[in-house]
Amino acid sequence: MLSVEELTDRLIDLSFAEDIGDGDHTTLCCIPDDEMGSSRLIVKEDGILAGVEVAKEVFRRFDPTMKVEVLIKDGVAVKSGDIAMIVSGKVQSLLQTERLMLNIMQRMSGIATMTHKYQQALIDAGTATRVLDTRKTTPGMRMLEKAAVRIGGGMNHRIGLFDMILLKDNHVDFAGGIHNAMTRARSYCKEKGKDLKIEIEVRNFQELREALAEKPDRIMFDNFTPEDTVKAVEMVNHQCETESSGGITFDNMIPYAKAGVDYISFGALTHSVKGLDLSFKAC
Repeated sequence: MLSVEELTDRLIDLSFAEDIGDGDHTTLCCIPDDEMGSSRLIVKEDGILAGVEVAKEVFRRFDPTMKVEVLIKDGVAVKSGDIAMIVSGKVQSLLQTERLMLNIMQRMSGIATMTHKYQQALIDAGTATRVLDTRKTTPGMRMLEKAAVRIGGGMNHRIGLFDMILLKDNHVDFAGGIHNAMTRARSYCKEKGKDLKIEIEVRNFQELREALAEKPDRIMFDNFTPEDTVKAVEMVNHQCETESSGGITFDNMIPYAKAGVDYISFGALTHSVKGLDLSFKAC
């Protein structure tokens, strides 16, 4: 399995390949190779900054001679007009790295900003519920998007299909029920020597009773109402972790959190987030 660093390197290399191709002819035709300069990363919208460390890697991989002065670190709340970093080096390099750096930082900062908004609202409501992301991520950018969720104060549900077992409705139906699915999951882990947490999704109270009998690590309440979630949490009674999922938004999440669930997962954190407005301008 590739490491986070290896996956990030591949993403950067592919991104440069698709953007620059056989050369940035606009820059090459009008900027001398030896011209030096500096650019500032300007924040144009309030939010949480994310992607600074990845941006440094973008610059380093393209041109190791570029100098990066970080003024604001990942996870810091920023406001319009802030200067997050100053980058100095060949003007050709500044121009050719600008778009990739901005694409990454705007998206990561947007995700971190939304995550912080959700998590802070749950805290302000007096709950201990934690915000989770999902696998609804941009292909190839999952590691960066999930890192942005963490920077914003949320938690990663799982990175992929390899680091946790999540028995969803289709798994349960194809396996012939909750008991069969859980039994097979535990047998598989034992056979393969895997120490993986097992979570199971339930759609109603009958399935919840069946799931509790199997003693999973976590139970996900799928498309429960807030009222049913209160009953479900009481039934679980701390026997395992609990999670609410399905149709939950920023506007309706508080009743679910006040029902006492440990986690609420939101696909919107990564699949429909607005990027934070940033620009990269010559000093």
